[in-house]
Amino acid sequence: MTEPAALLAVGDLAPYVSLPRDGGDTVTLSDIVGPVVLFFYPKDNTPGCTTEAIGFTEMLHEFAASGATVLGISKDTVKKHDNFVAKHDLKVALLSDAEGDTCERYGTWKSKQMYGKTFMGIERSTFLIADGKIAQVWRKVKVPGHVDEVLAAVQAL
Repeated sequence: MTEPAALLAVGDLAPYVSLPRDGGDTVTLSDIVGPVVLFFYPKDNTPGCTTEAIGFTEMLHEFAASGATVLGISKDTVKKHDNFVAKHDLKVALLSDAEGDTCERYGTWKSKQMYGKTFMGIERSTFLIADGKIAQVWRKVKVPGHVDEVLAAVQAL
C-alpha cells in the first residue's frame, strides 16, 4: 500500500489538470490566464452539490470581473454533467475526473462515513490558484456562504 500524498498547502504548485468538460471540450489548467477556482464536489444532482453549483453560477459574473475562472470537478461523466447543466441552467464549467486521478492529486478522494457505512468519496473542497500556485484551500466545505467567501479571496488577490 502506498503512502497517501501530502495535502496541498498554500504556496504549493497546483497539480496539472486537463479534463473533459460538459459540452465536450477539454480544459487544461495551464492554458487559463488569471486566477482559477477549482471546486471539488461529490455528485451531480444532489442537494448540496446543486446548491453549490448554482451559487457559483449566480456569482460567475463577479468572478469573471475579478479575472477568475471557476471550474467544478467531480467523478461524474461528461454526459451526467451535461444533464446537470441543462436541468439547473448552470453556467459554470464542470470537469469530469471519471478516473479520479485529479481528485487523488488534490487530496479530495477520502474515506467517508454515512449512516454507519464507510466508503470512498470526494470531500467537498475548493482551491484558489494564482500564478500556478495554491493561493488558498478550503476543505470539508459547508455550502452556505462558501461562494461569497471564495469570491472575497479572489477579490483580495
